[in-house]
Amino acid sequence: MKVILMSDVKSLGTTGTVLEVADGYARNFLLPRGLAAEASKGSLALLDQQRRANARRDAEAVANAQEIATKLEAAQVSVSAKSGGNGRLFGAVTNASVSEAIQRELGIEIDRHKIELPDSIKSLGSYPVEIRLGKNIVAKTTVKVVASVN
Repeated sequence: MKVILMSDVKSLGTTGTVLEVADGYARNFLLPRGLAAEASKGSLALLDQQRRANARRDAEAVANAQEIATKLEAAQVSVSAKSGGNGRLFGAVTNASVSEAIQRELGIEIDRHKIELPDSIKSLGSYPVEIRLGKNIVAKTTVKVVASVN
């Protein structure tokens, strides 16, 4: 029997895979548990339509990430932090504070988990930062740490 997997099955494959399995295995295990659906003409056409929609959505996401990457690489972000007289910070600049600075200065919302700092930033100066925006898209920008005026 030809079936379409509706979810990942360890011994068979991943979601959306079209397989030929034994009739009893399909009728008694896969279909009752909702792990697969029978592969009819209509369901195969629907699967093809969903794949095309996913490909289009992925292409749009990549284009959007490329656009954000060019904006980030052209900009320099400033983060203000309290510091002592010798240029050392009271605390450290985190990826969350870099994310807030990007949101404030550029209007681009970046998840803090996507920002990779080289090490803890504990002194004033400029530091290179990598931001992972998606599939193989990495934006490199500079974060300038300045002393806050309080």
